[in-house]
Amino acid sequence: MDIKKFFSRRSTDNPKDILRTAYGDFNLAKESDREQVQRMVIDLQRTTDVLTRKDIKNWREAWQIAINVDSPNRQRLYDIYRDVEVDLHLSGCVGQRTGFVMAKSFKLVDQNGEEDEEALHYFDQAWFKQLMRYVLEANFWGHSLIELGEVATDGDGCICFSDVTLIPRKHVIPEYHRVITDLSQDWHTGIDYHEAPFSDWLIEAGRPHDLGIYLKAATQTIPKKNMLAFWDTFGEIFGMPMRIARTTSRDKKEIDRLDRMLREAGASLSMVAGQDTEIEFVESGKGDAYNVYDKRIERANSELSKLVIGQTMTIEDGSSLSQSQTHLEVFQNLIEADCDMIRDIVNSQLLPRMARLGFPVKGLRFDWDYAVDYTPEQQKAYEEMVLQHYDVAPSYFEEKYGMPAAQRRQQDAGNSQSGDFFD
Repeated sequence: MDIKKFFSRRSTDNPKDILRTAYGDFNLAKESDREQVQRMVIDLQRTTDVLTRKDIKNWREAWQIAINVDSPNRQRLYDIYRDVEVDLHLSGCVGQRTGFVMAKSFKLVDQNGEEDEEALHYFDQAWFKQLMRYVLEANFWGHSLIELGEVATDGDGCICFSDVTLIPRKHVIPEYHRVITDLSQDWHTGIDYHEAPFSDWLIEAGRPHDLGIYLKAATQTIPKKNMLAFWDTFGEIFGMPMRIARTTSRDKKEIDRLDRMLREAGASLSMVAGQDTEIEFVESGKGDAYNVYDKRIERANSELSKLVIGQTMTIEDGSSLSQSQTHLEVFQNLIEADCDMIRDIVNSQLLPRMARLGFPVKGLRFDWDYAVDYTPEQQKAYEEMVLQHYDVAPSYFEEKYGMPAAQRRQQDAGNSQSGDFFD
């Protein structure tokens, strides 16, 4: 494979100066910057991830290379992460943690704390949901560099981004905020994505030196996968009874015929043998595979649950209601931390970039709308608490519940008990 180096030029064969690569279209310097800056093209060499069997030694060596101060390289570590990512139990834990955040409602508020419902349309788009997924992935991979697409309009004529794209992680060296064009290069030859115009179109999630949760998860997924393979081997050797054929014949053809007959019998319950041939089935006496293999796999799953979602009961069987409620509170703390991360990135990176690109979001802030996410019981308790101390306009209940509301009944005058309001 030829090694291609990036260079500054203006595209002459593409009127839109869109770089076509095997990864898709990358346009880090968008159309609005073409008059001020020279187009810098990034050729990303497409490589195939190595899918080979990994062990703890490979993990430790990849970790050592990734934390090299002079020339950090996460490529081998990301190969292990790709292997870690396919673990079924880990995928369930990641999906549960991500799903709770993605299901939360959000809002845009002005400097006075008033919600701007029109501005919400700019974010209620597919591109923003994908952006949140990429941001949440930084928790597990350590870092995500996300490119904003071209400014376009949706079906309603609302301004939006055409898409968001994840810059291939192997090409990103976050320790020195560089993007390399070929995996054989080091960070010295990379592009500094903190400088304009690239910084105007890129969103960065994760700390530069953070290697993500998958670094720790690999210590459980690697032995778990090996244990599953060993268990399969155990089943092949001891799972079926051994078939032994004894014959008095010395004819090699007859012996070969018997051998072929036993091998090809498979799950068949019948076979044909000579009168002087004895067929014996020997059952295996090995019965401790459950304690040897399944217990280790079970322990790996519980460790992964604690690592990703902080507990085990929301994804595994629980023993009591009180314990499950405690575990849920621990899980909610992690969800709140993820929500805080998304809110900070949107307010500090995304909204300023959107404002510069012409989105009418100047002076707005992104926040989570916890009122929308209350359960009916929580909402009722919240409203009762407010009504005990404040007079609430009937229009609130008319708009929220779609039912006509008037002032309190005459007999309730002077009665501060809010529960009668709902009678």
